[in-house]
Amino acid sequence: MEESRLRTYSPQTFAFLGDAVYSMYMRDYVVRTANCPAKKLHSKTIKYVSAPAQARAIDALESTLSEEEKDVYRRGYNTKTANSAKNATLEDYHKATGLEALIGYLHLKGDEDRVRELIEKAIEINGKI
Repeated sequence: MEESRLRTYSPQTFAFLGDAVYSMYMRDYVVRTANCPAKKLHSKTIKYVSAPAQARAIDALESTLSEEEKDVYRRGYNTKTANSAKNATLEDYHKATGLEALIGYLHLKGDEDRVRELIEKAIEINGKI
């Protein structure tokens, strides 16, 4: 997608898409590493997609982000949301939203290599299965 068009999207839109992209990558990882019943797959996936797990990931990744990526993350972090944090602190929820916004932005930008790189690091940070 063109840079000028990307600038018209809200951080909530990036986070909406980023949530799905991040979840899909994590589910793919879990399925490839743990052939087990769906209930167990779900439990294993939560280890990576919960707000606390995403907050741990972005805390470790933030220093590796470019200025452009930091800006997108900050916009996502600071966005007002209609949802409230469930099973997470408000701080973790905002960090997770920022990470999801970054993933959504990179996906729309077409930078799947960077999406994969960040997600692979998030897996390492939260411990491999």
